[in-house]
Amino acid sequence: MTDYMIGKFIRSVEMDDAVLARYVADPAAYVQEWMAGAAGPEAPTDDRILTADEQAAFAARDYGALFRLGAHPYLLWHFTEAIYEHEYTEGFGWRELVERYRAAIA
Repeated sequence: MTDYMIGKFIRSVEMDDAVLARYVADPAAYVQEWMAGAAGPEAPTDDRILTADEQAAFAARDYGALFRLGAHPYLLWHFTEAIYEHEYTEGFGWRELVERYRAAIA
């Protein structure tokens, strides 16, 4: 839809630990939950609209696709770091995430 809506979704996830946990546990389900939280048919609005491509990228946690769809790199990096932080292991840590992120948005 717009860069604004992508940013709005990103901020909704990264600013609340409980929401972040729900998103990490099941990204596709959280995307649908977020979309369903819009004003609804009795109060139509465009406050939560994502295209099918944007929804798919968020569901897949595909930061490269999100960048190509217009996500702001600063917001996207903090989002990426937040959603992958729990997966750091001895063989995959912050430095590896940085390198993967750089390659995906290049």
